[in-house]
Amino acid sequence: MTQLCQETVLQEEAQRLYGLLLDVSRSKAVKWTQTDCEQAAPYTLAINQLKKEKNAIVLAHSYTVPELVQGVADFSGDSYALSLKAREVKEDTIIFAGVWFMAETAKILNPSKQVIIPAGKAGCTLADSITAAEVRALKEAHPGVPVLCYVNSSAEVKAESDVCVTSGNVFHIAEKLPQKELIFVPDLLMAQNIDIELKRRGTPKKIISAGGSCCVHDKYTPHQVNALRAQYPGITMICHPECYPEVCALCDYVGSTKGMQDFVAASDKKIFGMLTEFGLVNRLEAAHPDKQFIWPFGVCSYMKKNTLVNTYQAMTAPTPEQIITLPEEIIAGARKSLERMFELSK
Repeated sequence: MTQLCQETVLQEEAQRLYGLLLDVSRSKAVKWTQTDCEQAAPYTLAINQLKKEKNAIVLAHSYTVPELVQGVADFSGDSYALSLKAREVKEDTIIFAGVWFMAETAKILNPSKQVIIPAGKAGCTLADSITAAEVRALKEAHPGVPVLCYVNSSAEVKAESDVCVTSGNVFHIAEKLPQKELIFVPDLLMAQNIDIELKRRGTPKKIISAGGSCCVHDKYTPHQVNALRAQYPGITMICHPECYPEVCALCDYVGSTKGMQDFVAASDKKIFGMLTEFGLVNRLEAAHPDKQFIWPFGVCSYMKKNTLVNTYQAMTAPTPEQIITLPEEIIAGARKSLERMFELSK
């Protein structure tokens, strides 16, 4: 890689990257030095050059590593924001730094584009917890009941569903649907939180659920919330609706990745307890250097499989495992559930 550009250009790129990552480096789990940036600079420079040469765009989820989000991503955000962006991409190729179901979603929404995921078949404990056949069985057992699938699901599951939802719009869409019964897959904990929230809103419905849980958010406990409050008086606790309802009940704010970002930005509080994935903590620290973020633990190993090295490799010589291909009938079915989400989110 050292032969990709002149030494002076590399030094300039290292300085650019160091400046971007300087605020992020305060975190206890990621420490960026000038040397780190000098090692990353050849890749970030080469990737940014390849984007122009190949008419490509890099979309990165907030949970991926800072050097991708800060160094090469043209757009970064949560699942919903990335879906909206993927739908409008004009470039020939989408490089999707995330997990497999997210790259599938980009392909579904913009099927004429080549979609490449550097991490290859990077999974998700939620998306991997239910199959299309299991959804069909649920529909047979509960005829006429609409199926809501969380965006953290495979293309095949989306194709079997009536409407897709994200953590940012799930409560709104569940409430908006006229039916009194709903099938929700594949997040069992979010299903419980939907049930609680709809009752709180005065629009209770029977929630039929199946699937699994998030390997990050299902690890938080009420004890940890109470312990952080005892250790940091006045702390504002934030969590994701993929957490246990008992945890959500003890927090000051429960919301999506984007919702958490907006809440912190609008708050005059100075210390926040973050019960979510570490990548979001990185982004919040960089965006709000005047605020303190306490993060007990929680890293998605699947998201972290996206690196500068495999992003460069995927842009130069992608393997079949990195290229998203889907049958036309799956794209058509899944697109209906996604477009229904956009319609109901208005």
